[in-house]
This record gives sequence, C-alpha cells and structure tokens, in this order.
Amino acid sequence: MTLPKQVDDGIHEIDGKRYMGDGRGGWQPEELIKPQHKLEDETVRKVLGYALELSDRIRRFLEHTFDDIGDYEAILAQEYGTTKGGTKGNKTFMTVDQPYKLEVRVADRVDFGPELAEAKKLIDECLNEWAAESRAEVRALVTNAFNTEKSGQINRSEIFMLLRLDIEDARWQRAMEAIRDAMRTVGSKTYVRAYHRESFDGQWRAVPLDIAKMGATS
Repeated sequence: MTLPKQVDDGIHEIDGKRYMGDGRGGWQPEELIKPQHKLEDETVRKVLGYALELSDRIRRFLEHTFDDIGDYEAILAQEYGTTKGGTKGNKTFMTVDQPYKLEVRVADRVDFGPELAEAKKLIDECLNEWAAESRAEVRALVTNAFNTEKSGQINRSEIFMLLRLDIEDARWQRAMEAIRDAMRTVGSKTYVRAYHRESFDGQWRAVPLDIAKMGATS
C-alpha cells in the first residue's frame, strides 16, 4: 500500500532488523505483528496522511483568503475612498452576476462571571418548587447547561437556550437577568464562509469546508 508523504510506514530498523512501536514506548519485531493488525495500521496511516494534507491545504486556503480580502479592501480604500462591512466587522463580498459570495463574520467569544452561580441557585429553586409539574425537557436543558464534569466549563450553547425559554416566574426572570449580567466578551474570532447558487434567484448553498458536515451518507 502506497502511503501519502505526510505519514511514514511506522517501520524502524534497529541493528538491521525491522521493528514497529508497541504503543507503550517500546518496540516489537515486525514479523510478530498479525497480518490483520498490519492491514489496519496501513489503512489508518493512509487515511491520516490524506487528512493531514487536506488540513494543511485548508489552513493555506484560509491564509490566502484573508490576504486576498485584505488586498481588495486596501485597494478599495486607496482608490475609491470607501470600505465594506458594519461596525462589528461583518462583511459580504459578491460577484457581479451574483452566483458566488463570501461572508466574513466576527463572532464574540463569551465567558461567564460569578453572577452565574446566583442564576443557578434561582433556577434550582424554581425546579424544586415546580417538582413534577416542570417539563422534563426544561430539567434536561438546565442539567446540560451547568454540567461541568467533562471539562470544567459550562455549556455555553445550552445557557443561551435557557435565555430563550418563555417562563414568567419572577425568580426565573431574575435568574435570566443574572445570566445576562454574568456574560463577558473575552475575545473574538473571524470566520469566512463561501456560498454559491445555480441562478440569480436561487437558494444560497454553503460550500462545505467542515469535514464533519460532509460525512458519507448511506
């Protein structure tokens, strides 16, 4: 099996004999490795080689994209005295015939301050009093939002979903206000997204660059 350049074959020669790592920092003679394990090894190395190559190409694509957009904006400002984009840095670029467009979006990175603990206390009071009357999905949403077992961080997307719930209880409303007070903007990240459509009035379709969203269908 021919492997991509990014990945070696895992074979190491020691005193003229061929060995492969044993996964524990040691070495094992190649001839003692079962054929099915060698086949699995080769398959993984092949896929990872292409994955690493693709990752490098995407990284270079993003670098070139921001360079190209920056060059365009510099010319726009110098030659025509104008700029694109709103106050938050979001921008849209489009071809003249409009089947292709680029969107640049700036997303704030949000963290939460100590007010979040007070919000959790108020929410727990509501759920305990509502008991069986509270909806199971609300309880599940709260549990997921404040679950810190895995990484020590609350689930931001679930926290934002709590803010969208229409619950009139005064304590719940105070809890939501505490969440809003707890929110801190700690930075931002810039994303670029590409779109195309078949006709001038057709539906825009994103050009997928996320391998997880391009999974094989069956």
